[in-house]
Amino acid sequence: MPPGLAELLTPLVVEPAATALITDFDGTLSPIVSDPEAARPLDGVADLLQRLARRFGVVAVVSGRPAAFLAERLPPTRGGTDRVRRIGLYGMEEVGPDGAVHLADAARPWLATVSGVAGRLADEVPSGVLVEVKGVAVTLHWRRAPDAEDGVVSRVADEAARSGLVPHRGRASIELRPPLEIDKGTVVRGLTEGCRAACFLGDDLGDLPAYAALARRSEEDGMRTVGVAVRDAETSPDVLAVADLVVDGPEGAREVLGWLATAGGSDGRTPAGAAGG
Repeated sequence: MPPGLAELLTPLVVEPAATALITDFDGTLSPIVSDPEAARPLDGVADLLQRLARRFGVVAVVSGRPAAFLAERLPPTRGGTDRVRRIGLYGMEEVGPDGAVHLADAARPWLATVSGVAGRLADEVPSGVLVEVKGVAVTLHWRRAPDAEDGVVSRVADEAARSGLVPHRGRASIELRPPLEIDKGTVVRGLTEGCRAACFLGDDLGDLPAYAALARRSEEDGMRTVGVAVRDAETSPDVLAVADLVVDGPEGAREVLGWLATAGGSDGRTPAGAAGG
């Protein structure tokens, strides 16, 4: 564990009420699995987020998953006040205080288009390719059928040209989303408004706009920011290159969040498996 890591995180706990802690889900709070429906956060993560939300100004999970999925996997603590924000589909959905999922008005007109595209793709993809329908987005996963990648990418390109949806690459996957100016960067920009410090934890190409939004906050507003990359064997070098801190797997991310929950701890310990980025 390198020296100086505590110094890197300490600005985040100086004024916790004016600090935003924002994290991805898959590959960050949850290990990557071959079946997306089987993904679960590491033990203790849901409770840890609630602990953080009682102290920090903003605590949010921002994911490509549907918001309802996040609500199910990261439930609130019974009997307590739930201040964790669960934002899905890269900002197109959010679980509201009433527990209902709210879809962005700009995304609503695209529901029928995505449904039609998803139906055509489900009828045509090779065996082993999973078509995950998310309302206003559809993702094709080839982790179980790696030889199908080129064909899937080509078929998705055809549908993009036909429908106006935009393809986005991910881990052994490609997703079609509406052509809206909504991504993790715009979400992070909004969540950090008025904050003095902010942190984002992510692991994939879809997280790059979030890191870029942190960098802009630092440059334009003087905000103290920390970008954390959660590394595994598949992590893109592009993600590692923009991070201030690299940790190994969701276990490393959980330790960073645990450190923040205890204001760094009295013993000055640093998260296991961490390295400077």
